[in-house]
Amino acid sequence: MHLIEAFNQNRLNNIHDLYIEAFPAAERKSFDLLLKTRDKGHAEILSIENDHNDFLGLAITAQHNDLVLLDYFAISANQRCSGIGSKVFQLLKQRYADKRFFLEIERTDIVADNLQQRQKRKAFYLKNGMQNVPFLVDLLGVEMEILSHNCELNFEDYFGLYHCLFGEHISQHISLIK
Repeated sequence: MHLIEAFNQNRLNNIHDLYIEAFPAAERKSFDLLLKTRDKGHAEILSIENDHNDFLGLAITAQHNDLVLLDYFAISANQRCSGIGSKVFQLLKQRYADKRFFLEIERTDIVADNLQQRQKRKAFYLKNGMQNVPFLVDLLGVEMEILSHNCELNFEDYFGLYHCLFGEHISQHISLIK
């Protein structure tokens, strides 16, 4: 299994297609914004591939100072439930071992149509070494929990990453949930 920075069009097309399939519109940033952030050196768009260069999934990170947000992570539908996700997640934690590594998931403690899916996602991340951070955020109208790997993170750090990397047009839609 390999994490390969996606610069060629074929890899980017695979990533874009899975990105649209796997994430609801309310949670997606424009793909052009992700590409621009990558081109400025503040993001990685990674293709997850096997030893035969078959596309298995995507990982998109945003990086600011010592912070790394795993912004998007998805395994292709035909590869899910095979253990690939856990293996790749370990690779990601190794890749960013010297950084404060964190991610967002939809809240798991409220009524939702996809509550079981949310709880399963959280269980996956907890099983793979992530821990709850003691604050919740409203991110573009979606209430999110934050999980981190062996690091402390406060709302100011979180907000600062968004503000510096994605600007006012996104950060103005982020708030701390009391």
